[in-house]
Amino acid sequence: MRNSYSALPPYLRGVALMLATTLLFTGMQVLVRQAAEDLHPFEIAFFRNFFGLVILLPIVARVGWAAFQTKRLHVHAVRNVLQTAGMLTFFTALTLAPLAQIVALSFTAPLFAAAGAVWFLHERAGARRWLALFAGFAGALIVIRPGIAEVNIGALLVVGSSMVWAGAMLLIKVLGRTESTVTMTLYMCLFMVPLSFVPALFVWQWPAPGAWVSLVLIGGFGVAGHLALAQALKDADTTRILPVDFTRLLWASLLGFIIFNEIPDVWTWIGGAVIFAAVTYVALQERGRRADGPASTLAGG
Repeated sequence: MRNSYSALPPYLRGVALMLATTLLFTGMQVLVRQAAEDLHPFEIAFFRNFFGLVILLPIVARVGWAAFQTKRLHVHAVRNVLQTAGMLTFFTALTLAPLAQIVALSFTAPLFAAAGAVWFLHERAGARRWLALFAGFAGALIVIRPGIAEVNIGALLVVGSSMVWAGAMLLIKVLGRTESTVTMTLYMCLFMVPLSFVPALFVWQWPAPGAWVSLVLIGGFGVAGHLALAQALKDADTTRILPVDFTRLLWASLLGFIIFNEIPDVWTWIGGAVIFAAVTYVALQERGRRADGPASTLAGG
C-alpha cells in the first residue's frame, strides 16, 4: 500500500493529503462541538494540545534531538501565543454558530495573511490582488449580512480568530524557511499546552469517563491534520491542492446536517464561494513564489 502511494505523482499525493486534512480538521471541529456540551471550549483546547503533544512524541523520538534544534525560539513563542488565542476564540465560536458558517468564514484567514504580508513582510501587491482581497472580505459580509440578519457572535469570533491566525501564518511562513515540519509542530504543542492550560484553569472541571475518547481524538485529529497539510504543501504546489480545501464546506454542511440538524442557508454557500475564489486568485498570483509554510485556511486548528 505504501509503495503504491509513493508511486503516485507528487501532485496526486498532495491532493490526497489535502483531502485527508479537510476530513481530519472537520472531524475535529465536530468532536469539539460535541465535547462542548459538557466542557468549556478553553478546557477542550487544552486537552487538544496536551493529547496532540502525547501523540506527537513517538514521531519526535524517531527524529531525535534534531526535532528540538532551532535558533528562532522567540519566533516560535510569538507564533504560538497568537495561535493559542486563535484556537481559544475559534473553539468558542464552534459552540455559538452553525458549523458550515464557521468553515465559510474561516476561509478569510489567508486573506488577512495576504494583506499582512504586504504590510509586515513588504511583499508587493498590485491592484488586482487588492481587488481580490476586497472581494473576499465582501464574501464574509455576505455570510454574516450585518444589518440584514441578526449577527451571530460566533461568526464575529471566527473572523477575529482568522485575523489572529493570519498573524500566526505569517510567522509560520518565516519559520518554514529554516525549520522542519516536525520542529514547528513540536514547538506548537510545547508552547500551546501551558498557554492553553492557564485559561482552562478558570473553567476547569474533570471530564466524564466517556469524554476522554473524544478528547484524545481531538488531539490526534489536530496533529495529524497539521502534519498532513505540511506534507501536502511539500509534495505539490499550493495552487494545485488549494481547491481541495473547499471540500471542508461540503463536509461541514453534511456533518452539520446529520449530527446537529443544521441546514446552511444559500448565503453561506455564496459567501463561502466568493471568499474561496478570492483566496484561490491570490494563491495563483503567488504561484511564482515558493510557499514556505502551511497556508491552511483553518483558523485556530
